[in-house]
Amino acid sequence: MIAFTFISYKKLEKWWLVLGIVSIVLLIAVFIPFIGVENYGAKRWIGIGGFTIQPSEIAKFSFILFTATYISKNPDRIRSFAGFLPVLIFGGILCLLIIIEPNMSITVCMVLLMFSMLLFAGIRIKHLLFLILPAFLLGVILILIEPYRLNRLSAFLDPWSSPKGEGYQLLQSLYALGSGGWFGVGLFNSRQKFSFLPFSESDFILSIIGEETGFIGLIFFFLLLFFIVYRGFKIAGKTTNIFAYLLAIGITMIFCIQVVINALVVTGSIPPTGLPLPLVSSGNTSIIIFMAEMGILFNISKENSLTF
Repeated sequence: MIAFTFISYKKLEKWWLVLGIVSIVLLIAVFIPFIGVENYGAKRWIGIGGFTIQPSEIAKFSFILFTATYISKNPDRIRSFAGFLPVLIFGGILCLLIIIEPNMSITVCMVLLMFSMLLFAGIRIKHLLFLILPAFLLGVILILIEPYRLNRLSAFLDPWSSPKGEGYQLLQSLYALGSGGWFGVGLFNSRQKFSFLPFSESDFILSIIGEETGFIGLIFFFLLLFFIVYRGFKIAGKTTNIFAYLLAIGITMIFCIQVVINALVVTGSIPPTGLPLPLVSSGNTSIIIFMAEMGILFNISKENSLTF
């Protein structure tokens, strides 16, 4: 974050192609034996010594950089289908490689990021609606063809039908949030994090925060997260540089999308899916990429002399 705060965001523009190619190569590398690391039936990581890298986290930023660079070179091209087709193709390639890992949650984030960046770039509404329908139908098909996704959907609809199976994690998350009450059980006093709630340090860390700080604590926590979103949109809105505008929009939107989806998952509002809470969940690649993106936002703000 500190490094990217002082490195001009304009220098990133020349790296869009390199980062795009690297992202595709890394996403393919997860399927190579002895390189890709498999956990819980999914190949989403690359092992390097004692560390792991999650290429899908890098892919999200590469898409933001690609889209910002491509559209900024000729903003009017977004008004025609042929003009924004390269954005769809690149995004589609990344989504395809991510979904076969399989990683439905990041794929959904990528699709929402793609649509939101096109919307803020000025795509015609009729074109956007034309894209949303097939994307929705494809999502339904992807759920139906994978048994584990159907099981998760069933657990979401009635977690009590399998309290020791697919519904276990959601029920434990709700126990944590319910135990928190208004003011929580106190910092570091969570009971659910002691092997009751799976992935309490990563995908479901919000449940632990709710258990320890309560409803009031979660309100302040979300105010902090959405203050970051507010600042991101303000930075984007104040800049007169198209590249900086789209870069700031992309970073802000992927942060916002993941915060919202993670909150909906842990509260049982949508079917369970593994997705880290930005800047909070355990996971080295996610934290590094999001911190770097925050540094880029700082740099855009600094170079445009923006104030609060």
